[in-house]
Amino acid sequence: MENLLFLAHRIPYPPNKGDKIRSYHFLSHLVAEFTVYLGTFIDDPHDWQYTPMVDALCAETCYQGLQPLPAKIKSLQGLVVGEALSLPYYRNAAMQAWVDATIKAHAINKVLIFSSVMAMYIRPEHGVEMVVDLVDVDSDKWRQYAEKKHGLARWIYQREARYLLAYERRIAAVAKACLLVSEQEAALFKALAPEVAEKVGFVNNGVDTGYFAPQHGAVSPYQADAQVLVFTGAMDYWANVDAVVWFAEQVFPRLQARYPQVVFYIVGSKPSKAVLELANNPAIIVTGRVDDVRPYVAYARLAVAPLRIARGIQNKVLEAMAMAKVVVASHAAMEGIPYPSDAEVAVSEDAGQMLAQLSGYLQVPVTAPALVNREFVVAHFSWQQNVHKLAALIQE
Repeated sequence: MENLLFLAHRIPYPPNKGDKIRSYHFLSHLVAEFTVYLGTFIDDPHDWQYTPMVDALCAETCYQGLQPLPAKIKSLQGLVVGEALSLPYYRNAAMQAWVDATIKAHAINKVLIFSSVMAMYIRPEHGVEMVVDLVDVDSDKWRQYAEKKHGLARWIYQREARYLLAYERRIAAVAKACLLVSEQEAALFKALAPEVAEKVGFVNNGVDTGYFAPQHGAVSPYQADAQVLVFTGAMDYWANVDAVVWFAEQVFPRLQARYPQVVFYIVGSKPSKAVLELANNPAIIVTGRVDDVRPYVAYARLAVAPLRIARGIQNKVLEAMAMAKVVVASHAAMEGIPYPSDAEVAVSEDAGQMLAQLSGYLQVPVTAPALVNREFVVAHFSWQQNVHKLAALIQE
């Protein structure tokens, strides 16, 4: 099989959060068609235990530890040298040395970049074909962050949006192809970088519908009489933090007044201080890291995704739909998911509208699982068909 260098900004295992789900499925499918050499970072000490699982998939691996606080301090070098702060955050001499040696030793001429920052390790003298998976338009995410900040933080985020977009455009210009997570995300990048539009495409996320299935055999983690609303996701990620804080402050208290049995579960690792403080309300439960998210979704009354800042496709929504759950979400959370008109999905523009939709569901008994939601995901979000598209593009 042909050799492939795969560079990812975060270890692609375990597949328990958005970017790692995508990179893991890319890796696990590509190893059937390529001999894969993987270079990646580990920014969570908990993830070092999983290196043997990744080693078993690859011909060779290079892991570099990344400590977020020192990396943030190092990223300030970008202010001095005039580059996006994300680049010095991930710059690493040992990783560069490994990439240089690996390309030379194994005569590698094909590279898959997962997340724009990893493209800085590929140099013109390497003479390789590079497919870049931006996943999301990260520069636009920083623009959205800036809109919700003030003072110095707003200026820094606006600067990062500008500088990162310039970098994304540069790497797209030298890549063979530039991919994003959805057709809508690809259209956005084409509008922002029209000079590379002909190179820009998309590979949708997928769902392991065998794993995320209504029949899973797990025991309910909830009290029998609770009407549970569940939100899942990494809870140190600012878009998720913003979503649950907004929901807990603007929607949930009014819902709780109408339905005293309602409980809001926030399920995900590394909850921030702002998230932990939400548990001062006894009807809001912050779980922290859980071994298996499926029971929390399966036994919830409704899955909620009130994201106000979002890019690409939300795995939390697809997973809930695959488990035949009704989803109440914001427009931002549903972007990139072309759900059918008969899907049991309610999309809300503001707090009042979301309150009305949630109330509408809670006032009637559950009659049957939302099988139309699962059927939609099974038909349109298969990892096998999506990764086949990626492999074909690399092999062209």
